[in-house]
Amino acid sequence: MSESQGPTSVVNPEEIVTESRVRYFDMPLGAGTMALITLDNGKDHTRPSTFGPGGLVSLNRALDEIAARADVAAVGITGKPFVFAVGADLSAMSLVNDPKIIASFGKLGHDVMRRFGEFSVPTFAFVNGAAMGGGLELALHCNYRTVSSDAAALSLPEVFLGLIPGWGGAWLLPNLVGPKNALEIIINNSMSQNKQMKPKQSVDLGVMDVMFEPADFLEQSILWASKVLTNSITVERPPIDRENWDEVVDAVRASVDSRIHGATRAPYMALDLVAAAKTATRSEGFDAEDQALTDLVMSDPLRASLYAFDLVQKRAKRPVGVPDKSLALPVKKVGIVGAGLMASQLALLFTRNLMVPVVMTDLDQERVDKGVGYVHAELDKLLGKGRLSPDKCNRLKALITGTTDKRSFADADFVIEAVFEELGIKKTVFAQLEEVVRPDCILATNTSSLSVTEMASELQHPERVVGFHFFNPVALMPLLEIARAGKTNDATLATAFAVGKGLKKSCVLVADRPAFVVNRLLNRFLGEIIACVDEGASFADADAAVHEMGLPMEPFVLVQMVGPAVAQHVAETLTGHFPDRFHASEKMGELVAAGLPGVWLWDETGNKSVDPRVLEIFGDAPSTMTPGQIRDRALRALAQEARIMLDEGVVAEAADLDLCMILGAGWPFWLGGITPYLDREGYSAPRFLAQGVASVPV
Repeated sequence: MSESQGPTSVVNPEEIVTESRVRYFDMPLGAGTMALITLDNGKDHTRPSTFGPGGLVSLNRALDEIAARADVAAVGITGKPFVFAVGADLSAMSLVNDPKIIASFGKLGHDVMRRFGEFSVPTFAFVNGAAMGGGLELALHCNYRTVSSDAAALSLPEVFLGLIPGWGGAWLLPNLVGPKNALEIIINNSMSQNKQMKPKQSVDLGVMDVMFEPADFLEQSILWASKVLTNSITVERPPIDRENWDEVVDAVRASVDSRIHGATRAPYMALDLVAAAKTATRSEGFDAEDQALTDLVMSDPLRASLYAFDLVQKRAKRPVGVPDKSLALPVKKVGIVGAGLMASQLALLFTRNLMVPVVMTDLDQERVDKGVGYVHAELDKLLGKGRLSPDKCNRLKALITGTTDKRSFADADFVIEAVFEELGIKKTVFAQLEEVVRPDCILATNTSSLSVTEMASELQHPERVVGFHFFNPVALMPLLEIARAGKTNDATLATAFAVGKGLKKSCVLVADRPAFVVNRLLNRFLGEIIACVDEGASFADADAAVHEMGLPMEPFVLVQMVGPAVAQHVAETLTGHFPDRFHASEKMGELVAAGLPGVWLWDETGNKSVDPRVLEIFGDAPSTMTPGQIRDRALRALAQEARIMLDEGVVAEAADLDLCMILGAGWPFWLGGITPYLDREGYSAPRFLAQGVASVPV
């Protein structure tokens, strides 16, 4: 395709164009001249390189220039420091309302990128950094691929966003690594909160051919390419198993169905494309991707996903209402009260990300030793996976210590408690801490539902107390709710946000109201569903109520994972604050008292049934409600609570409710956050006002 064929209708005047700059040089070993393309949008580290129409035209122009020369033996492509390319410019897509424009954009990407797979000389992708979506697809079009060991993000996240890999990935990847590995990346990783491949993983899966260290990555990659060209190295790729292709796709399709029950089309369309890639030609595969992209691009799930994507990419990085970062105090030592599982996870997080001394305390040395041992064991696991060097592993282990003496916090800058969720215990802990820490030491609580203001009420310095609520598992969940108590001062709050950023968490400022955001909304939603069961709905119908939403976990499966005792404690706390709206089930209390782990039992095949002991508590009569009726009731309750929380000023804007639920509860991108979803489904409509559900602004 020549430059003149690029469709002008897709040009975005606001596009930050990723330019393709070409240089020529002689390769080692007499391998000939390489034309090396470097992708660079001129924004250094502030914005990764993406492809809009202008960027694709620039890349095509570079290939035209190279093709016009007779002396080129190979073409290489790499990116600016730390970034190869992260795919299509999605910000522009949300502004387009004509599917024909999107279709032409998709075809432009295919036409330009496929030239790397059909060029007259071998092509090499030197993946020096992040390669997501269309960036990874560009690498897949090349004949050979190297990757830097510090490449931070490697993925095809399209399904997560309500799309499909639309620039060749759905055909190229399964024909490179087979359907099983391809679907692990396209479906399983994408639907697991956009899980990224590690560089070594990408080599093990066959996506990349070889990995080099970052210090001399480009030099080593060019040397390796020279050896390939001079036949000093033969790149062998295992044959693709086409006999079991259909069975592999069907198994993943069944898994997707069990998770989202048809709630969004994107994963099913991706599965169809991979299934067809078994026999489709390259052109047939690319044409099918173009058609699928056109079908999806104007859908509600995609629009919702783009809204959610914008929240995570922009609002999460610029939290609203935070004091100036210049007020933040330095944090050079951290204390953690407690050495249980949550405290140990926190110790690991602080040690790895802040790289400052971290000291844990607990009631006896056995618990302390267990907590420190947990951190050491997790660091050893990272060492074994090649994610830590032996030297760094040893240095991190040296940073974590434990003791039974809180006086070890005397020189700490930031101390967080992670003890039992009981107000009296936490107040006692803070009183003990105030006797030993400096007046400017920040005191943080990881409470999930209690009043931070009340915890600080009897302290001499309540202004340095702040809520610092993590979600479990700590290492994986990106949200950190930071709660400003009644007397929290700006320096404390600024320090808390600086620490949160250092921990690589997305921080949202919340008011000190019961259960903050995620737990309050989730418990209102779950409480209404549990109330339906108390009134005669079956557990099966209650769990099925969320199927058409595609939530990451069914209600009673979630309760079982969290633990009925924990869930019941939070429900009782919220019911104590808001008895007219929240529900603490007496029958769930009986289940907890009986020591039962939850409602469901699973057999060896993964099928579940209600524990007979649970039926003795709840009864086993026919269900009195349909899943739709249960869902309707739960969503009306959710809409009411969202409106009340906004009126109370729990967060600055509705977008913060959405962001918290996406990052803290795994609310699917294709729903776009709770407030747009409630609006689309009519739960903010005036007809519900008479039933106590106020309008929810979007």
